[in-house]
Amino acid sequence: MAKKEKESVFVCTSCGHSETKWIGRCPECGEWNTFREKKIEKETNDGKHVMDSDVHLLSEISEDNSLFVPSGFGEFDRVLGSGVMFPSSVLIGGDPGIGKSTLMLEVLSNLSGKVSPVLYISGEESPEQIKLRAKRLSLPTDRIHISCETRLEKLLNIISSLSPKVIVIDSIQTLSSDEYQSGQGSVNQIRTCTLTLSLVAKQNGAAIFFIGHITKDGMIAGPKVIEHMVDTVLYFESADGGLRLLRSVKNRFGSVDEIGLFSMGEKGLEGVGDVSNVFLSSREDGELPPGIAFTPVVEGSRAFLIELQALVVPSKSGISRIFSDKVDIQRVSRVAAILERHASISFSSYDIYVNVRGGLRVRDVSIELPLALALYSSKADRSLPGTLSSFGELTLAGEVSSVSFLERKIKASREMGLKSILCPYVGKKENTSSVVSVKNIKTALKTAFLL
Repeated sequence: MAKKEKESVFVCTSCGHSETKWIGRCPECGEWNTFREKKIEKETNDGKHVMDSDVHLLSEISEDNSLFVPSGFGEFDRVLGSGVMFPSSVLIGGDPGIGKSTLMLEVLSNLSGKVSPVLYISGEESPEQIKLRAKRLSLPTDRIHISCETRLEKLLNIISSLSPKVIVIDSIQTLSSDEYQSGQGSVNQIRTCTLTLSLVAKQNGAAIFFIGHITKDGMIAGPKVIEHMVDTVLYFESADGGLRLLRSVKNRFGSVDEIGLFSMGEKGLEGVGDVSNVFLSSREDGELPPGIAFTPVVEGSRAFLIELQALVVPSKSGISRIFSDKVDIQRVSRVAAILERHASISFSSYDIYVNVRGGLRVRDVSIELPLALALYSSKADRSLPGTLSSFGELTLAGEVSSVSFLERKIKASREMGLKSILCPYVGKKENTSSVVSVKNIKTALKTAFLL
């Protein structure tokens, strides 16, 4: 027979780290004098092992309790997988003012016509402010329940009485539990509130969305302590021209390679389904200035063209520096070193600026070949053909290596009307008049610039 015994642990009020005895400084977060004693109950079974009654065979588990419901936003559903999963917990992070609250209010309004009731918890705005926003966006307000309660215990009572199917927490930094003395937004409060609400939502078969602000350090709610507690983590990013990018970094129900593209208008956020011309500049004469290269990238189920921009200028300090926030600086440095070694192009006294039009952050290794072409184009002040697309990974030996989704990238280039495509060598596949395979960076430069 199981017995309950009480034992003491000391919990850090700053980060939630626990120790069996009191210590002055927390080894996890480094804060001083933050440990408080807490009594917990521990079950013992007098040395007898008791089988947990909640253990089942995996084959006996029913799949009927989980389902996807479209949110009414095609781009939002694309990033989530096939829609909103019931039950599930989703964390949406982004800079303040980027449109997270607007997005979730629109999603909640769309879902309210399919599942009910739905609940919007706001700790940052008054009900009047939210109603004015809904009115400005022409959203129906008769199906959305709202509360501005920020205490976890009272919020649990509200959820128990209403039994909402969809819950939006705006934002998780505003909630607090009476269990801890630390203020709102502390790591311990955020962790406790997120875990408790996630468990309650799953027990009720509900979908819950947590909005989290990005701090100056680029993290959600300070340290990223709650990402492992939720099923899906989405980042809402700002791009050029008023565009918004929704990117998945964790998803138990879908791919983490998908991105959603939105534009902010008078009626709120709207999905941008066709991205073919979003990341390309419009030039009437069709001629490219030096330093511009086109390349296809694959994001999830999409393949589209982007415009890489490179600028190489003499350094005023005599020391070479690299400025790039859309392409990893280490990748730019490596490509520049490959050009120096295998194409005899020196960047030692030059500053390098790299950008991607549209504000898309690109991680695909296939951009190394077009990046090398753009750097050479800017340094030599020679333009690439406006009908040229290129892609491929560069080895340290100057070789052009094959990459994934080769056929999809060739197809995307052709659909945009680009007549010439430089790509990695594909062995027995023969070159055509439009697709030219290159083995190394020297051959790629000669072919692209007709040297």
